[in-house]
Parts: sequence; structure tokens; C-alpha cells
Amino acid sequence: MANLAAMTLLASTNNMKRVALVTGGTAGIGKETARGLARAGFAVVFVGRDRQKCEQVVEELRADTGNADIAALTADLSRLDDIRRVAAEFRAAQPRLDVLVNNVGAIFDTRRVTPDGFEQTFALNHLSYFLLTNLLLDLLVASAPARIVSVSSAAHRFVSGVDFDDMQFERKPYAAMRAYGQSKLMNILFSRELAQRLEGAGVTSNSLHPGGVASSFADNTTGWFRLTATALKRAFGISPARGAETSLHLATAPELERTSGKYFERRRESPTSAAAADRAAQKRLWQVSEEAVGQAFPPPAGVAS
Repeated sequence: MANLAAMTLLASTNNMKRVALVTGGTAGIGKETARGLARAGFAVVFVGRDRQKCEQVVEELRADTGNADIAALTADLSRLDDIRRVAAEFRAAQPRLDVLVNNVGAIFDTRRVTPDGFEQTFALNHLSYFLLTNLLLDLLVASAPARIVSVSSAAHRFVSGVDFDDMQFERKPYAAMRAYGQSKLMNILFSRELAQRLEGAGVTSNSLHPGGVASSFADNTTGWFRLTATALKRAFGISPARGAETSLHLATAPELERTSGKYFERRRESPTSAAAADRAAQKRLWQVSEEAVGQAFPPPAGVAS
């Protein structure tokens, strides 16, 4: 369920205020990104899985930032029906969308399948970005200048490319880091294909590596995998606030208003792997993703393909 009272309040009293939507906003860099956008004067809506936690974070961020225009939507973004519901609820309550931060993501130490039949890393880390963005794309275009920020990772270098013949580990043995790295590569491929499709629309699409963040990431895993991840975070992890800096930079920096199709680390443009720059893979991933969600997404009205 959405925080409908707050959502309605945002829509009715802040028609001229910039609006941001952040996925995975109840913890880690997502929460800090929502906090930073609220401090920057945005009306902020974030998405989280747990209703009680969403309500707690809304109150925390309102008190901390002095910005009352913060609300939450509750959904499991690994499920296509939940993604479609969130998009519909957001559109029903909000007159505009100036910044979309695709932040939600996780790593899974064993292969899991969603109710839609997708491997969960692929569903959550990629399909949620693809479907939610496309369902809100006309709203972003109507609100231009607008920005789409997709949180990827340096882990995209863990793989040499997307295995289009077995993307979901149905035949080859499941490997958590390989599945995660492939999903993060998909984030960059998607972001760059989207930038091409939105050229001239006044909407930018960029991706980033937030750094190794000491957050709740990998806390859903078990055994040696969780122990190793915890040790690495304690030894080398940066704070969630620092991890959110590049997302916030891409979302708000005036000098980046026309920058699109780029990948950033530490608030600076950075090179990617060769696989992430593969135009054929970008186009193929878009087609495969449309087939997966059962919906085609041509460029928005008025935007040349």
C-alpha cells in the first residue's frame, strides 16, 4: 500500500516543486539519496518492501531534513505486478517526475525464482529498472529537463558480457557474483540505450558505481558468503552517505543537465568495460527485456527513434 495521504498532499500542494522517485529507499545508499534530495528541496517519494519501515523512514527523513514533502510506496520490485502498481500509484498522485533514481538491488547466494518465473537477480536488479523507467518515461519527458540515474557497480567488470543464451542460469551452474556482475552490466547497457532513445528529449540517462558501501547489502545471504561480505564491508566499506554522493551528483549537479549516456565513479565520468559499450548488446538487451515483461516500449511521443 502507498502512503496515500502523503502522496495526495504532495500532489495537491506542490505542483511547482521538483519531484524525485528513489527505489530501494529504506536503507543504505537509497535512503541517503532520498535524504540528500529532500535536503536539496525535492518532494521525494521512495519505494521500499516493508510498510512499517517505510513509515519509520518517512518520519526520520522529514524530521532530519525539515522537508515535509516525503512519502513512500510499498512494493517488491522483483515482481512485475508490483512494479506496474507502483508506477500507476505514482502517476495517480504526482503531476510530474524530475528525477528517477533506480537504486534497488541485491545479491543472492543461491538461485531463486520469482513468482513471474525469473531468476531473482535478473528480475530485481535489471527488470525493475527497465519496466519502472519505461512506465514513467512519458511523465519524465513531460517534466523535462529531467534525469534518470541508474545505480550500477564496478562489478560489471566481473563478466565479459551478457550471456544471452543463458541469462538466468537455467543450464549453467549458478554463481552469485557472476549473476550480480551481469545484472550490473545490464544496468549500464540499459542506461546507454535509453540515452540514445531519449536524445533531444531533455531527459538524461546516466549510470554509476557508488563504491564499496558498508550497508545492509548481502545481509540476506548466509554462511561463508555473508561472513566474507561482512568482513569486507567492515574492512573497506565507505559510509552510505558517501556512497550516495555520486547518485546525488548525477541527480542535481547543474553542469550535468545535458550529460547523458555516461558512467560515473566518485562523481567523475569513468570508463567502463568494453562489454558495457557494446551497442549491439544494448539493443539486444532492450528487445529481450521487452519480451520478458511482455510489453513493447517505443520512444515517447515526439522523440525520434
